[in-house]
Parts: sequence; structure tokens; C-alpha cells
Amino acid sequence: MDHLDSPGCCGGDGPGRAGLDRRTVLLGGAALGAGAIAGLAVPGRALAAPVIYNPFSGYSITGTWQDHLNRGSLGGIDFGMGVGTRLPACGAGTIQNIPDNGTGGHTVTIHHADGYRSQYMHLSQFLLGNGTSVSSGTIVGLSGGAVGAPGSGSSTGPHVHWHMINPSGVRINPLTYIGQNPGGLPKTSTEQDGIPGPIFYKRMQNWLRLTAGYTGPIDGAPGPNTYAALQRAMRAYGYTGPIDGAPGPNTWRAVQRLASGWGYTGPIDGVMGPNSWRGFARFLNQDRWD
Repeated sequence: MDHLDSPGCCGGDGPGRAGLDRRTVLLGGAALGAGAIAGLAVPGRALAAPVIYNPFSGYSITGTWQDHLNRGSLGGIDFGMGVGTRLPACGAGTIQNIPDNGTGGHTVTIHHADGYRSQYMHLSQFLLGNGTSVSSGTIVGLSGGAVGAPGSGSSTGPHVHWHMINPSGVRINPLTYIGQNPGGLPKTSTEQDGIPGPIFYKRMQNWLRLTAGYTGPIDGAPGPNTYAALQRAMRAYGYTGPIDGAPGPNTWRAVQRLASGWGYTGPIDGVMGPNSWRGFARFLNQDRWD
């Protein structure tokens, strides 16, 4: 039987956006100071591949890398999504906005470590200012692509275009890069010790990002947005209460029902303890939530 322990304190996850006026955002392509963009390559130093994940795995690919090459593009992956979809950063870095970037329209560049960059094109709106540091999963803009709409460039339909650029300035396929540099999230030790910590919560946030509409940062500090997504996910396990981001016994009973499929054999009483957390952690340690 579980003993009472804390389900984890609320932290600072938010919608991942800064309060910027529209003029500041649309002037985002202005020249940046030399120190504004971090992560430029340093001569004579070996380059380390930054950790990148696919934030668009839940969307259909409407244009492959080869499709782009076939029509004369330098390469990219198109993911079909409705205008206004929130776009999470694929990795940590520093923001540079480029309004009306030719055929790419509004483009946000994430400058990663050691000279790598990621670019999202055809945005309908920027959300962060130049020089903003972001963590993996932070929302950096809203998708666009509607024909003729501001920021759409040459797009023929709603989507986001994603490509990476290596330190030599060459476009590379982000999906190939991820396959060659599978950083991912480490497994949580909660499966062994029954004590949830930052890695446990990062894995929980990533699971909720992929399945339940969570759009905040993958920072291991759960707050109302994380818990609201958890409550949405727990609908499948009998939770019928409000989606208010304030979990109580009914939320945790549903989590225990989930955990019961992963080795938890204690009561469904809404009191999370080591055995409940171990079962939940076994679920979260699946490779698909890496």
C-alpha cells in the first residue's frame, strides 16, 4: 500500500511567450548586435551536436525533403497544420526573427549551440523578440501559410516549413539529424526509487506534448499548464473533473488507474506514493516518450 507523499510542487511553466508589442515583433529582423545571437562556432573548437527533437511529430508531412529538392529548393520538411498553431522550439537556443524572408515569408531562426540553426518558415506571427533565450519546447511563433496572407511568402496552403543549417551554412534535414544524433531524454530513476524529480517531470511533459496538447517548455517544473494537460490525458482513465490545472484526488486516482497497467497493484485511492509513482514512471520510461 502506498504511503502519502507529495505529487510534486507547482512550478513555472507558462504559455512560453513574452509580452511584446506588435511593433517590436515585426521589427524583429533588424540588425542584431554582435552579442545578441548566442551559439556561434568558435574557431579551433570541436563542434558538439545540440540536442534536437521533432516538435511536429503529431502532424502529417505534406512535403518531404526530396519533394523540396525536386522543385529546386535547398531542402525542408513541410508539416500540415492550421493557421495559428503554436510552434515549439525544437531545441534550446536564441531567437532571431526575419519578417518577410523572401519565399519563406515570416521566418524564425533558433540559433543552437556551436553554430547550428533551425528555421521555421511561413509564420503568421512571431511571439518572442530577437535575442530571447529559449529552452526546448518554448513556443516561438504561430504557424501560417494561408495563400496571400501576411507572412506566408510563397506558401500554397497552411503549414510550417522546417529545416536546419549546419555550422558550415549548409541546409540539413532535421529528421536525418535527429536520427544521427538521438539525444532524447534520459530515463527517470523514479521507476526504481519511487521519488519523482525533474527528469520524471520532463518525460511527463514530453508525453503530454505528444498526446495531450501541452505546449509549454520541457523543463521538469510542472505548473498549471502541465497539470491541465495531465487532466486531459486522464479522461481516458476515468477522470471526469474540471481541466483546471489543479490536480486533486480524482486526477491522481486516474493516474493510478494508468499505473495499474504498469505494475502498480495498490489501491485506487488518489494518494500518490512510491508504488504509484513507480508504475507511472514505467509508463513514462517507454522509448516513445524519449
